[in-house]
Amino acid sequence: MDKHEGRDAGTIRLDDPWYDALAVGWGEGAEPAPPRPVPVGRPEPGASDIYLEVQRSAAFQEVRSRYRRFVVPATAGFFLWYVAYVVAATAAPGLMARPVLGAVNVAMLAGLGQFLSTFLLTWAYARHARLRRDRAALDLRWTVFEQERGQERNRARRAGR
Repeated sequence: MDKHEGRDAGTIRLDDPWYDALAVGWGEGAEPAPPRPVPVGRPEPGASDIYLEVQRSAAFQEVRSRYRRFVVPATAGFFLWYVAYVVAATAAPGLMARPVLGAVNVAMLAGLGQFLSTFLLTWAYARHARLRRDRAALDLRWTVFEQERGQERNRARRAGR
């Protein structure tokens, strides 16, 4: 992270290759970049072209597919579990008030089960991401970063002529 001096003294900028690419043109107080001259012939692909190419790639689609295959059923299951708890608490107060062990009743156990299932789902999501998506997503990220660096090198070479 870099600290700025002067007018933006309180801001912190992260050294993240995605920061510049995503923040370009979003008006964070910076002046807009002057228009580049359009080269004759085939135009140079821009950052948006790189992102679109990656989005269409099989590797990206696989990462998205793995994400959806986990998140959609997990979200549906957790939502049904939550709705079942609320409906049971509303529609069957006698069942929920039934003692299980001393002063502990079914409603208390179900409520604690909500917390437990939240923690288990969070752990399962983190594990799934680490084992099935993170490496592929990081490979995609560095592919994009390298392509952008290649474009910057080409621009610098042309500007140096």
